[in-house]
Amino acid sequence: MARDFTQPPSAACLAASMRDLGYSLETAIADLIDNSISANADAIDIVCDVTDVQPLMVILDNGSGMTGMELLNAMRHGTVSPRQVRSPHDLGRFGLGLKTASFSQCRSLTVISKKGGVLCGAEWNLDRIDAVDEWILSILDEADIQTLPYIDRLADNGTAVIWRELDRLLEDEMGSRRDEIISEKLDVLDRHLALVFHRFLAGEIKGRTKISITVNGHAVVAFDPFCRKNPATQILPEEIVRISDATVRLQPYILPHHSRLTASEYDFYQSRSDFISNQGVYIYRNGRLMAWGDWFRLIPKGEATKLARVQIDFPNSLDESWTIDIKKSRAKPPHLVRERLRQIISQVTGRSTTVHRGRGQRLFQEVAAPLWERYSDHGGIRYSINGSHPLIQCLVERLDQSGEINLNVLLASISASLPVEMIYSDYSSHPLEVNQAPVEHDVIDRLCALRAALWGDATGDAAAFREVVRSTRLFEQDMDIVDRYIDQEFA
Repeated sequence: MARDFTQPPSAACLAASMRDLGYSLETAIADLIDNSISANADAIDIVCDVTDVQPLMVILDNGSGMTGMELLNAMRHGTVSPRQVRSPHDLGRFGLGLKTASFSQCRSLTVISKKGGVLCGAEWNLDRIDAVDEWILSILDEADIQTLPYIDRLADNGTAVIWRELDRLLEDEMGSRRDEIISEKLDVLDRHLALVFHRFLAGEIKGRTKISITVNGHAVVAFDPFCRKNPATQILPEEIVRISDATVRLQPYILPHHSRLTASEYDFYQSRSDFISNQGVYIYRNGRLMAWGDWFRLIPKGEATKLARVQIDFPNSLDESWTIDIKKSRAKPPHLVRERLRQIISQVTGRSTTVHRGRGQRLFQEVAAPLWERYSDHGGIRYSINGSHPLIQCLVERLDQSGEINLNVLLASISASLPVEMIYSDYSSHPLEVNQAPVEHDVIDRLCALRAALWGDATGDAAAFREVVRSTRLFEQDMDIVDRYIDQEFA
């Protein structure tokens, strides 16, 4: 008959394994901020201090704080079962985040908490665990706590998480190289928190006050991936899926074409988001962004669909259905949600394609005789110079037969050699930098030359001239001068 035998894991080996669950600095700190928000904090300060002999990182909040027993429970691995029913506002999941996130970045984790003005503290140290191969937790007394930095910033209620022995953060670098690495990581951290907690930072979560997060004193500014403040953003009808007693909400958006963004909006979004890779579904659990930039293999990512986004909100009561991982950076929609997403995805991506190509369509519709024409024939798409354009027709009339043949060969060669791949690359990467307007020119001289090319010494027609001017796109920045010129010369 089988007999029971208790076989606890090696503390040293398990602690070392927990360091490599795949956390980055930004996902680790985001996990700790979840705890602060769950504790009803509305002010969270992150301090990275590498000026001292012992560099450290501190995450301070003004949440409800913990008693001594509550702190001991929080320092325990596996604080709450993931199957246990949580508060609707709780951002936790496995009861491991504080420990696994911290150990991924440091070897010494100290937590100081204050509740009703009473301080308590405890510390895990991986070197000590390695030495004795036991889960030895140090309980700090008042004297120990008072020697720690930044503790004076705690109010009557709040918590400070202190990371020391930052072996992963500093990467064994020294001097200017170390400072450069830290600066880069803090910049990535700022951008990550601005996205993941953007709805909390903007005060959009019902039942919660607006929160503030700072990194070394600099406020984190919410980054809305849906650009909802821009009036050109399209907000499509919301879809609702019910799973048991819970509600999942799917809200599609179509971002504006870059030409509809202001210069500041474009810089803000371009510097923080690659539109092609970040298209897709954005999954929120209790308002906190979990995963984004994925179509879950329902459609491939492409240039034409890069403006499509779908916001999905689900409550923590559906955690099991969404297969949330420990880092809370991966989530997979359950079958019912996936099927509804499949139904709306063609409409969303179709609208994205329309907006993305909108500028190109207007290019050929806003003038009667465009210089370039688009053809869809023989199973493909091609672009060609319009041989019927008034400028070309006027030139043909002045050429003999040989000259006309040479001109047609030249125009065909220009059309065939259009650098489509280069244009695509430049336009998709830096659309605002692609500008065909002449660098410098005398507007009046060029208008006179254009008029002479059309009619020589004849007066010509004002409406026809205006149409040709628009078709050449030579004067897009100077239309006020064009209007005055036409009023004077064609009066």
